[in-house]
Amino acid sequence: MKGLVRKRNMLLKKLDRYSEFVRGSISSVCATCNRARCICQKTSSLRAYRLTYKDNQQKTRIVYVPRDQLPRIRKMIANHAQVRTIIEQLVETNIKLFKEETRR
Repeated sequence: MKGLVRKRNMLLKKLDRYSEFVRGSISSVCATCNRARCICQKTSSLRAYRLTYKDNQQKTRIVYVPRDQLPRIRKMIANHAQVRTIIEQLVETNIKLFKEETRR
């Protein structure tokens, strides 16, 4: 039981490291025609980046991502994956703790 409490505390501390996270995905579109598959006559058009995510009502939202913020937003998306993994481990640990407490 003490081992499970220690594991839970360790996971909670690990969760603190990923305070900046966001759910979604990055897409690249043509800055001129706003399409993923460019239909412009230009051979080397500028690219714009967007973050696409679902809000609480499951409505798709799109946010423009400036080029200089692209590495940061990619790191935030990777952090979200880590947070989900840690939360799943926390859930499993809490269930094990609950089962042990009810056996007593």
